[in-house]
Amino acid sequence: MVSQRALDVLKVIVQDYVDSKEPVGSKTIAERHGFGVSAATIRNDMALLEEEELITAPHTSAGRVPTDKGYRVFVDQLAGVRPLSAGQRQAIEGFLGDSADLDDTLARTVRLLSQLTNQVAIVQYPLLSVATVRHVELLPMGPHKLMTVLISDSGSVDQNIVETPTELDDTMVGELRAHLNHAMVGTVMTDMPAVLSRLTGTVSPDRVGVVTAIVEALSHAVEGHRSERLLMAGAANLVRGESDFTSSVYPVLEAIEEQVTLLKLFTEMHWETQDVQARIGRENEGALSEVAILASAYQSGRERNATLGVVGPTRMDYSNNMAAVRAVARYLSRLLGDDEQERA
Repeated sequence: MVSQRALDVLKVIVQDYVDSKEPVGSKTIAERHGFGVSAATIRNDMALLEEEELITAPHTSAGRVPTDKGYRVFVDQLAGVRPLSAGQRQAIEGFLGDSADLDDTLARTVRLLSQLTNQVAIVQYPLLSVATVRHVELLPMGPHKLMTVLISDSGSVDQNIVETPTELDDTMVGELRAHLNHAMVGTVMTDMPAVLSRLTGTVSPDRVGVVTAIVEALSHAVEGHRSERLLMAGAANLVRGESDFTSSVYPVLEAIEEQVTLLKLFTEMHWETQDVQARIGRENEGALSEVAILASAYQSGRERNATLGVVGPTRMDYSNNMAAVRAVARYLSRLLGDDEQERA
């Protein structure tokens, strides 16, 4: 068990190492941080921290650097995630508020989060299991062509062009639009294949060909929702910090791009609170054992059902990055929640 002063020493070791990327010595701590004790006393505190495997000496350096366990204790000891500045909050609201649809919103989200943190930013699409159909639109584009638009309560909009064997008129399109919405609105996306398979049996024979073409387009849109998806931005940030990794950064990049491990990790996270969660170093699997992952849930539609976060070296600015993840997640939830209220 280490003392409170030793924990304070750990805190400044983490902060100084993040800032300078240089091992931190007792003399530097005593001179810079005003503990009111000698460098010898600080060395004793550091010896206790080293015994607890919270810091370690790289090579023959007189200074010390945090271990994965040390970063974990540091994160757990944070009194609270400091709020972003007013300018940063305005940047979030302005940049995300101009988005056109869910795809654009999430693409903007990862770009913004990457810029705020200088890390790889990741956002998970809302899960299919809780998304429902909000509206189906049919837009005539010619006598034998129309556009199908499938809109979910999560904010996703899927468009497909349909060539129809039967000539269309406004009356037919209006009746088909009403029929489709009556059959599909409120249906969970996972139940959509069954609903679509029954549609051709609910219209008159002269409209079966048109409905078959529409069903094919809508099925294609639903299929696009079936796999869990991640959007990423800022891979160059990881490459710029390659020296923070023991060998090469490329196995980390490959693990991120393959998405399987990250999706598994996000699935394992439990979101009883809105706090940002951290997985540090060896708490992660495989190639991700050299990175820190900071993540938070965001809400889309009726439930909290997706995750966003950042991935970077364990030597990162945890306080600032956790604040950015939390702020973006909260604003994204508010933005998508406001959309949901407007649709109700």
